[in-house]
Amino acid sequence: IDEAHHFRNRGKRGDPETPDERSRYYRLYDLIGGSNGNKPVYFLTATPINNSLNDFKHMVELFTRQDDAFFSRTLGINSLSARLNTMTKDLKAKVGDDANVGEHVGEVQEMIGGDPLFRALVVQRSRSYAKDSQVLEKGDSAAFPERDVPQVAEYSIRKTYGNLLDLVDKAFEKDLPLFSLPIYYPLAYYTGPDSTIDPFEYERQRQVVGLIRTNFLKRFESSVFAFEQSCDRLMRKLIAFVTVNIETDREEKVLDRWLAQHEKLMAWTRTQQLSLWGEDLGANDEDVDEDIIPPEMLARYEKLDRSEYDVNAILAETYLDLDQIAALLEEAQKFKSSHDDKLKALTKLLKSKDLAGQKVLVFTEYADTARYLRKHLVDAGITGVFQLDSNTKGDRAETIRRFAPYYNGSSTAEVESNGKEEIRVLVATDVLSEGLNLQDATRLINYDIHWNPVRLMQRIGRVDRRLNPAIEERIVADHPSRAAGRGHVRFWNFLPPEDLDDLLKLYKKVSHKTLVISKALGIEHGKLLRPDDDFAILQEFNHSYEGEKTVIEQLHLEYQQLLKANPRLEERLAGFPNAIFSGRERTAEGSTGVFFCFRLPALDTELGEFTLEAGATRWYLLDLVDNKIEDDPADTAKAVRSGQDTPRVCVVPPGDLMEIRDR
Repeated sequence: IDEAHHFRNRGKRGDPETPDERSRYYRLYDLIGGSNGNKPVYFLTATPINNSLNDFKHMVELFTRQDDAFFSRTLGINSLSARLNTMTKDLKAKVGDDANVGEHVGEVQEMIGGDPLFRALVVQRSRSYAKDSQVLEKGDSAAFPERDVPQVAEYSIRKTYGNLLDLVDKAFEKDLPLFSLPIYYPLAYYTGPDSTIDPFEYERQRQVVGLIRTNFLKRFESSVFAFEQSCDRLMRKLIAFVTVNIETDREEKVLDRWLAQHEKLMAWTRTQQLSLWGEDLGANDEDVDEDIIPPEMLARYEKLDRSEYDVNAILAETYLDLDQIAALLEEAQKFKSSHDDKLKALTKLLKSKDLAGQKVLVFTEYADTARYLRKHLVDAGITGVFQLDSNTKGDRAETIRRFAPYYNGSSTAEVESNGKEEIRVLVATDVLSEGLNLQDATRLINYDIHWNPVRLMQRIGRVDRRLNPAIEERIVADHPSRAAGRGHVRFWNFLPPEDLDDLLKLYKKVSHKTLVISKALGIEHGKLLRPDDDFAILQEFNHSYEGEKTVIEQLHLEYQQLLKANPRLEERLAGFPNAIFSGRERTAEGSTGVFFCFRLPALDTELGEFTLEAGATRWYLLDLVDNKIEDDPADTAKAVRSGQDTPRVCVVPPGDLMEIRDR
């Protein structure tokens, strides 16, 4: 199963008798085991841990059948949950409580790389290992493009937003910052008799408000249009909530007055939407209707019981939120695309020598931003522009072929013969972030700040992929102008250098967390990555992307080198009996002890019996000084590594060896 991290969340369990009601996770759970019998399944993913170690736990539980003590006999782990909880605490102590585990790829790999649980269950193979292994095996490795240092595309938020930036900043400085959003947090206004309010639900509602605020800021950084649309959608939801919850004539008059005062503003926001979404508007916003607030939206909200909630206070706070949104939208009305310094920077970059004539993939997190960019890039004279998001109508596979025809079984000539225009600049949301071959492109632009470095890796992986020599020849033959760019990937991150501190401070106000931006973004202690900056930052990025070879990988490579240097060694090893022994003098850094390499039998589910072939190989080293058993491959390798001329020395009596073996 490729991209197996999609099974990191369990979802709805439902009833096995009604599979349509069960999540994809539990449908796979049914397929793997139970009445179907145990089936071998392999999970393949570059990102087994996105947010927490529970991501890994949930995938493992598909195989353990959620038996928490499954590894007690085989690995000595009596509780899988307890083991991962302890590891999580240790990791949090190392990287900080505020951080998602998935944001610290290096620390996670270092911690889990030597853990017996992960060593037993996970086969890690970095790209670095794969390339070196292929060279040893056949003299060369699969062709991967060279990847340049990440570049920063600079722009100014201040130039783009002007007074709007100050308004947003002030909104977050209030004691109850933008927005209080009582419609998502009604338990904060609960006055009823129930003293058993679920604290989990109370906290969940509070966190939802925090997430909404954070999302507003992210959309603000993405584009003014994305921010406008968020304001408009929230405004209409708040109006719907008020409409459902007003009771008196006075309350109705207050609502009517507010709507009358802002009638032109609401008409303007709908015109803005139509200008970019056109016929797709209904797909993006199910709230579209001739009415200001359609019946479908009104039906979403329940009328709060005034004997249990302080509805007057909720309505008062909601009007304050509405006034705040209106103020932001009125300032946004003054905005013109000619003010957008970020859009200008993108247009200039696409017309630059580096990108002119090249296939370019532009990533943004939001469909609103994608639509905004397509319209204004076309207006600026950029040719071959198309946008793709989750609401784009038409055949997505056809769009991908038009952008990357050669790596998707087609060509420029075939695309044109079908009456279609080849796409040169594809503006896309993360619907394209994994599982696709887009190697026709060699240039990539990240238009939004990457709040999760894992997503950055996935995006870059769309173009930095294994190359096919035959396809490369066809591309160059059909498009000689692209020859210089083939096999050479370049990418740009849009970051606002001058205003970055302001943005990060805003984020902290919104989420009450310090934003951890990976070094892979080119930011270290406030310093931006440019070609003349510290080369160590580039090394850090390459290590994160290529992967540093683990001890196990290094031992595999060493073994391959031994086989290559000694052509008959593999045949000799295959002829050895199952039980042999030898010895050597202790090395300066080695242990005084006994090393065992055991082939441990396991149950062959097809034969119904234990066999060596179904089992695993384990290394154990008993240090005779401290009487401790080690199973770390790195320490063991130091103790036993020998050359052909290393003298054979056996001084431990056979009886002692047998006693140690039994132990």
